[in-house]
Amino acid sequence: MKKIKFKEIKELLNKNSIEVFSNISDDEIFSGVKTISKASDKDLSFFSNQRYLDSLKNIKAKACLIENQYKEHLPKNCEPIIVKDPYLALALISNIQSEDSFKSNGILSKNAIVNSQSNLHKNVQINPFCVIHQETEIFENVYIGPSSSIGPNVIINKNVVIHDNVTISNSIIMENCVIQSGARIGGTGFGFEMKTKQKINHTGNVIIGKNSSIGSNTTIDRAVFDTTIIGEFSNIDNLVQIAHNVVIGDFAVIAAQVGIAGSTQIGSNIKIGGQAGIAGHLVIGDNVTIAAKSGVTKNIPDNNVVAGFPAKDINLWKKEVIRNSLKK
Repeated sequence: MKKIKFKEIKELLNKNSIEVFSNISDDEIFSGVKTISKASDKDLSFFSNQRYLDSLKNIKAKACLIENQYKEHLPKNCEPIIVKDPYLALALISNIQSEDSFKSNGILSKNAIVNSQSNLHKNVQINPFCVIHQETEIFENVYIGPSSSIGPNVIINKNVVIHDNVTISNSIIMENCVIQSGARIGGTGFGFEMKTKQKINHTGNVIIGKNSSIGSNTTIDRAVFDTTIIGEFSNIDNLVQIAHNVVIGDFAVIAAQVGIAGSTQIGSNIKIGGQAGIAGHLVIGDNVTIAAKSGVTKNIPDNNVVAGFPAKDINLWKKEVIRNSLKK
């Protein structure tokens, strides 16, 4: 990790409308960002969870991102950097620490195959053993990792990072997205006529909104006729299955091993815990939280928190758990 000047940190946070209060000199340099228990006297640390309050007295860091109400818990050797939301500040600072190893260098590997009917814009990096199929357009500053297959019928917008062994077809990836290793996007979904098992041909596509992240080995199937949609600023973890014709709104957070069956519509600001399952053809509203391992079989209105199988209001579910435990 590269060293960071406090001036860089301040400028970044101020640019993102975060006020910073500290007595630290602008020229002060931090070797890195570490947790409370691991930070040395050359590092920056952060405090964002009250369960670690007792650990603050032993912190060795040079400085700590912290809310004003907790600064008195820091020892004298650690200078407070007072911000309203230390964890948000940490998230922003972590991007300064990036070595930018996945920024495009504009080099097309001689071991990559690029179809003559594809269209590559400026500064696209294509690594060894990639295949770029026909009817594919890749815009500026895109990085494509080794052994990935892109196309046909694909548009990759600017500043997208695609890691190794990714397959993308029949899709539009909007700008600033990150696709992690092994993801499969735009393939044919799980669709057939039940009695005869006659396969249904899929002719739709996938659209992934800008600034979204798709985890490793996640699969997003193309729609039968229309579009499978992932909204903007969404974060989808590893090993998630999103079936054909699913529509997910903006700012989704979906943890690992979630399965969403076909044609379900999900609103914005959704949070879905790990290993939850959602049946097909449902409507799930905005601002809904689905607890881990829940099984959703019915529509969920806006602003609800559900848990269990079948999924129900989380307070009802908790009462059932307590009642059942008392019977034992």
